[in-house]
Amino acid sequence: MQPIGSNTSMNNQETKLIAGYRVHCMHREQLAAVVLDVIEQRQKRILLFANTNFVVQCRPLLSRINQPDCIVINDGVGMDIAALLLSGRKFQENLNGTDFTPYLFRHAPRPLRVFMVGGKPDILALAVSYVQEQLGQEVVGNCDGYAGLRSTTDLAEQINQSHADIVLVAIGNPLQEQWIMSQIDAIDGGVMMGVGALFDFWSGTKKRAPVFIQKLKLEWLFRMAQEPGRLMRRYTIGVIVFLFHCFKYR
Repeated sequence: MQPIGSNTSMNNQETKLIAGYRVHCMHREQLAAVVLDVIEQRQKRILLFANTNFVVQCRPLLSRINQPDCIVINDGVGMDIAALLLSGRKFQENLNGTDFTPYLFRHAPRPLRVFMVGGKPDILALAVSYVQEQLGQEVVGNCDGYAGLRSTTDLAEQINQSHADIVLVAIGNPLQEQWIMSQIDAIDGGVMMGVGALFDFWSGTKKRAPVFIQKLKLEWLFRMAQEPGRLMRRYTIGVIVFLFHCFKYR
């Protein structure tokens, strides 16, 4: 991985246009270097992981997401299929937040100051413990995504006072992206990341697909088998809508 302070500018990074979204083509080493450099320089960025559901659900936010302070990274086999159909080449690497976030923590030169937003209170508490005890990071604040988030009007100020390096927002698409965009101007610095179901995995309340299923790029099928009522529409009708957007806005 490139050391902090090296040339980690996003200006020279290749991007693919997927349904109107500018999606960066990067390896995880490059992305980690960019994020750590932002933290070291105390700049401010948004990091979003775009899968098929993101592309469909976050479309009202498209113009804001395409601003220079927002880094959009590909997540999942659907994005690879779209890239192959539209440009003839897949992305360099699948960079979902579930795998990238612990990779980032492991390669940071020091424990990062993490603020966690989202999840049910009991799930959040377990996820906080996991980040501290298993990943060795410093959790400087948290707020659940239910009663806690509704009752907190000065959360941006709490985040600023905590001097968080990273704010992990796990509310799901498109709510987490909407919340990040509504708060980003009030945040002093650091990286705000939309991480979806990550707290569920860290708390142990949801299981990741076995590694061989992940390598076959069938993790979506494993998740749908676990939660058919919630995910069946996303992985059927949602994928059709995603492909429609890809070709309409190619």
